[in-house]
Amino acid sequence: MSEKRRIAELTLEPGASVALVARAHGVNPNQVFKWRRALKRGELNEPMSALTSLLPVMVSAPCEASNATGDADAKQHPTLGGAIHIEFPGRAMILVESGADPALLRSVLESLRK
Repeated sequence: MSEKRRIAELTLEPGASVALVARAHGVNPNQVFKWRRALKRGELNEPMSALTSLLPVMVSAPCEASNATGDADAKQHPTLGGAIHIEFPGRAMILVESGADPALLRSVLESLRK
């Protein structure tokens, strides 16, 4: 993500001040307002080739919720609505369950790109 876009996005967060964001990054607030307008017009979007790359994916069979004890055991251990396991070998393993906050997940994944 470009530095301009990242700074402009910070100003769109609730309660953010353009002047404070600009000062924190050592740039003129007028420049940040310009980047913010460009972001809203879609001019700071990165080319798709810079954003996408293919990663190996392994699909595994879902876990069985019940066992030989039958339905009584299944009621004690309800199945998840779905989950995604993401592994960055040697770096991190992430489990994303249904209902996870998309913004938080994006933030976590972007931090691992660095």
